Amino acid sequence: MHYKKLLTLFFFIAYSSCTSVSVKNEIRIIEKETFSNKGFTLVYSNILYDEKIISNKLQERELIIFQRNLKKNTQVKISNILNNKSLIVKVGKKTKYPLFNNSVISARIAKELDINLDEPYVEIIAIPENSLFIAKKAKTFDEEKNVANKVPVNDISIDNLNDTQKVSIKSTPKTKFSYTIKIADFFFEDTAVSMIKRIKSETNQSGKIKKISDKKYRVYLGPYTNINSLQKSYNSINILEFDNIEIIKND
Repeated sequence: MHYKKLLTLFFFIAYSSCTSVSVKNEIRIIEKETFSNKGFTLVYSNILYDEKIISNKLQERELIIFQRNLKKNTQVKISNILNNKSLIVKVGKKTKYPLFNNSVISARIAKELDINLDEPYVEIIAIPENSLFIAKKAKTFDEEKNVANKVPVNDISIDNLNDTQKVSIKSTPKTKFSYTIKIADFFFEDTAVSMIKRIKSETNQSGKIKKISDKKYRVYLGPYTNINSLQKSYNSINILEFDNIEIIKND
């Protein structure tokens, strides 16, 4: 009797401290971590709403983003990876938007972060409720990389939500377009191999494995040198139903 209680307690503790990734019927445990995701954002416009590409409206001046993996009012740090500018914002209501995009942002956020509309590559990191970081003011910058922010920029414009004025957004100079799609990291190589086989059989995509460390094997697709091929591959693997597929920029 005592043995059964101890065994139950052991499994409860193990489950509480870890999360799992499913590969077919196989479960392998990976460590929990704060939610983060790198990918391409989408700047809201009324046209996208009218054409039902986005299911909810977003006001131009709001410091709100739509993000499918996080609950409403979650505070997040959103960073423009190309120039290291960041903002603290909140997640809005649950909203449908293209699977390829990791978020939808307002015109104000796009302007504050100097989003390059040709390569709107951002990272979203959820801020724990007990973090002191949430007490800081909305606008923050990465001071360790100020040099990147001093590079000359070119002005471009996008239509205002109400189509009554233009919102100026600065675009950083173009860099080489090269990205990979990160499917997941696994503790065991055989699990990564199983995932490669699943990707091939269910999507006809050719996955690859990169050994990050002795206990981390990354399954990924790519590299991709243009956004069209990247988006096509990304959309094709969504049938795998992973919650947090990431797009990683190659150096």
